[in-house]
Amino acid sequence: MASYSDVQKAVRVEKVRIWFAWLCGAWVAIGVMVTTKDMKPWGTIAQIIFIGLGIAATVTAVRMTSAMNRRAERERRAVLGDDYPG
Repeated sequence: MASYSDVQKAVRVEKVRIWFAWLCGAWVAIGVMVTTKDMKPWGTIAQIIFIGLGIAATVTAVRMTSAMNRRAERERRAVLGDDYPG
């Protein structure tokens, strides 16, 4: 069984990866939206689609981060015990 420190480090790395992927996706989406803004009506359609995808990606990233926090909490309780304060 992995130690709590190992799990905590792994969770931190995964959170950074999740949010870095979100940031890269947002950067690409903004580039596409800026590039296509003058192409009527396709630019408007692209903006609507990317706004929807951005909202979906944000919700997914938050849910994944919450799942990582729950995993870290389970491991903390397994290592330190249920009666540990905090």
